[in-house]
Amino acid sequence: MLELSINDSDRLVKVAHALGTHTRVDIIKLLLTKPNINIVEIAEKLGIPVSTAANNVKVLEEAELIVTELQPATRGAMKVCSRNFDDVRIILNPNGFEQNTSKVLEVEMPIGHFINFDIVPTCGMANTVGVVFQEDHPDSFYHPDSRTAELIWFRKGWIEYRFPRNHPAGTRIRSLEFSLELCSEAPNYNNDWPSEITVWVNDVEVGSWISPGDFGGRRGKLNPSWWYGNGTQYGMLKTWSVDINRSLIDKEECSATTLNDLQLADKPFITFRIGIKADAKHQGGINLFGKGFGDYPQGILMRLVYD
Repeated sequence: MLELSINDSDRLVKVAHALGTHTRVDIIKLLLTKPNINIVEIAEKLGIPVSTAANNVKVLEEAELIVTELQPATRGAMKVCSRNFDDVRIILNPNGFEQNTSKVLEVEMPIGHFINFDIVPTCGMANTVGVVFQEDHPDSFYHPDSRTAELIWFRKGWIEYRFPRNHPAGTRIRSLEFSLELCSEAPNYNNDWPSEITVWVNDVEVGSWISPGDFGGRRGKLNPSWWYGNGTQYGMLKTWSVDINRSLIDKEECSATTLNDLQLADKPFITFRIGIKADAKHQGGINLFGKGFGDYPQGILMRLVYD
């Protein structure tokens, strides 16, 4: 997430300018479904001249809303674009924001610290020094070395985590959200490999998101040097949230599940399960990224807002 403050007016104006035209907003939207695309393809998809696409990409790159990378092409090199952020937060009242964030409980869970699972190969996990154990053996997930995992993948099933619910006594929970980096799971990688990924909280279904692919073609920004160049490289940072009215994925409503449905007061912990439903239309698996892999230096981040 990109956070902008009115106290940093130069950067705020630069980002606002970059988002100030329909063409540049359309480029950002295009990169949501096609995370790695070159300037010629952008021009073709949007029906604009290549020079116009290039100029607008430059503005978005200067605002750090997208990143570009030169890759070999048939003739010379081509500039490939990808999104740098999934969310932008603008803070117009810094003092008020600081007051509000004092009422937020954040807990980051390493992806290897799961408490239960039911998965089907292909499956495996890796840490920053190598593959943790032989691939495609679900029973190996019981091994204590699994707690070192920074990348976990499986084709079907689910994996579950348990978070503490230790907000101050007498306070009321207003919203609950989980953010994590993830993508589909295909052999090696396949940028066009949809997978319907579902999240449950306290055994209640919150919502499903269709990952467009298992992303590769460039190295993940955090991947260790030993990681294979022809394997999964990075994911997308997605956020599931529940408030008193509904559930959302990246601020867009996904279901009618509310905080009351989760019965948070019944237990001193909150369970977070992510997986592929047995009747999902697109059963394309899951890759979960921790701090040591992908593009975002985080595990599974729970954010509980209370008053």
